[in-house]
Amino acid sequence: MLKAEDLCFRYHSKHPWILRNFSLEVAPGAVVGLSGLSGRGKTTIGKLLAGYLQPNQGKVTCNGQPLPSSNYCPVQLIFQNPELAVNPRWRISKVLAEGQTPSVDLLQALSIHQSWLSRYPHELSGGELQRIAVARSLNSSTRYLIADEMTAMLDANTQALIWQVVIKYAREQNVGILVISHEAALLQRLCNYTINVNPQIR
Repeated sequence: MLKAEDLCFRYHSKHPWILRNFSLEVAPGAVVGLSGLSGRGKTTIGKLLAGYLQPNQGKVTCNGQPLPSSNYCPVQLIFQNPELAVNPRWRISKVLAEGQTPSVDLLQALSIHQSWLSRYPHELSGGELQRIAVARSLNSSTRYLIADEMTAMLDANTQALIWQVVIKYAREQNVGILVISHEAALLQRLCNYTINVNPQIR
């Protein structure tokens, strides 16, 4: 499983701790929610679990092993703002090929049109670009997916489409998901159980 053990993190020794002794587990195929007030470290946890940040103390392991420092990471993080996660100078076809080029079936399920592939990120809407980010993350090497407010900025129809595809894919491929959100209704609808980050920070 994806496991965080006693994570402590702060950006500088003179800064206050963002996380103290935080632990979490996501089993293969499970959908786990992470809730909490704004500014309490939810996004930081996502970045630590995906290897974007390194903890000051504690460790993150994926199926018993440290996260790889090179090659494709089996833990993929989807950000709330997809434009921050893609190279603006690349065409969408190259963005998708950065991981593994998604199957035609996955592109169709996410309503991604072939005409988008020749465009640049700024030529797509936020909802269209988020579908690209999701498609890039869902491939055979991904074992865990971290969705950090993944659909918070999208309209209801696009939210429903993306979550339907992601949950179906995760069930078929036994992918574990951590859903980071402040929306209690979304977490209740999607998750097996939810962890509140606030009591674990002290």
